[in-house]
Formats: sequence, C-alpha cells, structure tokens
Amino acid sequence: MNLVKRNPEWFGPASVDAFFDRFFNDSLQEQKNGFSPKVDIAETASAFEIQVAVPGFSKSDFSIDLKDGKLSISGERKLEKENKEKNFISIQTEYGRFFKSFQLPENINEKGIEATYENGILALSIPKDETKKVESKIAVK
Repeated sequence: MNLVKRNPEWFGPASVDAFFDRFFNDSLQEQKNGFSPKVDIAETASAFEIQVAVPGFSKSDFSIDLKDGKLSISGERKLEKENKEKNFISIQTEYGRFFKSFQLPENINEKGIEATYENGILALSIPKDETKKVESKIAVK
C-alpha cells in the first residue's frame, strides 16, 4: 500500500475564520521556520493569566522577557534526529520556533510575574497592582 502525503496548505484554510486568523496572526517567519501555539488569556480580580499550549517542550526551552510593558514568550522544539528504526508515515506535531508578545496594561506588578510549565501548558500569572488604577473618564463634547 502506498501512502500519499497530503499537504493541507495546498487546499487552503478550512474556514474563513482560519484564513483571517492565519493572515493577521501568523508572520511569514512563523510559516517558514516555526509555528504559532494556541493561547488563552483570562482576567481575574487580582491577576491576568496567560496559558500557552506547547506540548513536548522542557522548561529550559522557553525564554520569557518583559521590557517596556511588553511581555515576550519564545521557544523552540527541535525534531528528533534521524532514527533508522522509525519510518514516519505522518508528522503532525509542530516543531520549530515560536514567538508571542503581549502588551500589558499599566496596572500590573512586574516583580510578581510567575511562570510554570506542566502537562504541556506554559502558564503565566501576572498579578495586578491595586495601587495603580487604570481608569479614565472621557467627557463627551
């Protein structure tokens, strides 16, 4: 039996939403050398929470930086070296580099940011600084 590899890129995105998501969120660099992991962002009364789905990484594969209110998360997952015992039929796991950045609001406690990695999820907790209120009234003219 011969298997023919099918590249879903040839047929275009599965939906219009996927097309626009890819168009606005994926850079050309990511398409060539990496991938774009899925991210969940939530807000609680005391913190912002970011969860990045990146299975198969180790903690040392990540780089997390905060500069001028911009949080940057990057990492790389390399494909295992050629293994003569394995004959891959299909590889759907994402490999390569990824980069995500988020502009954080002014009311955060930068020194209290914590990151954990467990069960393929990189979780960041960004506590709010209650002394810094981000509120403004806009008068209608």
